[in-house]
Amino acid sequence: MTGKLEVPENISIIPLPPKCPEPNPVENIWQFMRDNWLSNRIFISHDNIIDLCCEAWNKLVDQPWRIMTIGRRKWARGS
Repeated sequence: MTGKLEVPENISIIPLPPKCPEPNPVENIWQFMRDNWLSNRIFISHDNIIDLCCEAWNKLVDQPWRIMTIGRRKWARGS
């Protein structure tokens, strides 16, 4: 963290512990996508990886309730 950052009064900075991705909602989204659509595959090329990641992302976008449930985990809210 730096002292040069100007943080508005209505925002609280909470530093994430190093090597602890669980509190980071984006990491939870990626983990869900890996677990459900991207793991245990053989990728044949870089373009294939991009295509399959885009396909997985589009599946997730079609399920907004899933995104909300991943972000609303009790431990992720700190309560």
